[in-house]
Amino acid sequence: MHIHILGICGTFMGGIALLARQLGYEVSGSDANVYPPMSTQLASEGIALSDGYDPALLDPAPDLVVIGNAMSRGNPMVEYLLDRNLPYISGPAFLAQYILRDRWVLGVAGTHGKTTTSSMLAWMLEYAKLKPGFLIGGIPENFGISARLGDAPFFVVEADEYDAAFFDKRSKFIHYCSRTLILNNLEFDHADIFDDLDAIKRQFHHLVRTVPQNGLIVAPGDDDNISDVLEQGCWTPVESFSVPSGWQAQNLSEDGSSFDVYLKGEKQGRVEWALMGQHNINNALAAIAAARHAGVMVHHAIDALAEFQSVKRRMERRGEVNGVQVYDDFAHHPTAITMTLEGLRRQVGSEHIVAILEPRSNTMQMGVHQETLAAAFAEADEVMFFQPASSDCSMQKIAADIGSHAQVFDAVDAIVAQAVKGANPGTHLLVMSNGAFDGIHQKLIDALELKSGGVK
Repeated sequence: MHIHILGICGTFMGGIALLARQLGYEVSGSDANVYPPMSTQLASEGIALSDGYDPALLDPAPDLVVIGNAMSRGNPMVEYLLDRNLPYISGPAFLAQYILRDRWVLGVAGTHGKTTTSSMLAWMLEYAKLKPGFLIGGIPENFGISARLGDAPFFVVEADEYDAAFFDKRSKFIHYCSRTLILNNLEFDHADIFDDLDAIKRQFHHLVRTVPQNGLIVAPGDDDNISDVLEQGCWTPVESFSVPSGWQAQNLSEDGSSFDVYLKGEKQGRVEWALMGQHNINNALAAIAAARHAGVMVHHAIDALAEFQSVKRRMERRGEVNGVQVYDDFAHHPTAITMTLEGLRRQVGSEHIVAILEPRSNTMQMGVHQETLAAAFAEADEVMFFQPASSDCSMQKIAADIGSHAQVFDAVDAIVAQAVKGANPGTHLLVMSNGAFDGIHQKLIDALELKSGGVK
């Protein structure tokens, strides 16, 4: 069987390509942006990649075209396949029909923490020698790949609320039929496809409707939006976390690098790990509960966390030069930014933190978070904003709300020059973007090395 994937270099669609290749299918794909690391990862698996959307790539016709949700009407390959009635399917539907059928699916949904929690959960199952399959919207350091088939029955999937395709505006997660479901949290996001918070709640309620009564839903006991979703109807047992009646963390260290795990008031063990912050503690509690439902003993899940290596681009330290740290983080929502900065502050104490943000997400560029973004940087000593030319969100206004320690730049090189000029040993440069940000991380490291005379 030959499948051709449109939008193959996106994280999700690239994962679909890897899984299809592992099934033994012939896989090819097209994208407007064919570049490393995804292009390298796919090419190493024998997947033929084409830059651009030339309809000639569909002649002779593949057996099936898998269409990513970045594709829209007007795309030349989309128009070609529709005109010729070629068989096509969305990425989530392909995953459901060709891979998840007859699997025990563990889905991880929520506005924040999906990638990290999915990675934790997959690692717990792996640590317990269950060899799970997974598809995760990032690269877990413990595995080094974003997707694999694994052994039956368990499959962990990052269950995204974004729409499935131009012809299927349901959220991706509706397709997956999770037996174990984590609902991490719920806030307004993705303003490009959702009109308001109620529209997102409706999709989450549709998700809850797909979980069987012999399944399990793991949800925070202190999230009013999740409670609203469950009150619309729930036919599945629910285990709560972050509350005394369910899973809870106690006796936390200052930075969250160690804590006791309790279930209904009884101590289960102590986590000692490399991560930090309350948000990651919540992620861990949810993953422990979900792994337990799949048969992993709690003490094994706790032991697994001691060897958990996190995910690329989640507070990933990209380098250190002469005592200056450079981090890469995916945060692009005010809540995620707040949690990331609070976690770093607890870890570094009074040392100097410089937050550097590219407002790249559709929601942020539409200005949806303009009134709430300034408060998210309370723990930063300096804030540097990049102002995209096409954005409706005025970073100047946000910088003014923050005060004199916030600046706005229209060029990445200018940010690098200013950040490096003021950096001294003990400075932490935290770069936050859900894109490549014009390679700013390496530019910072190179400039720091030049400033220090090549001393790392």
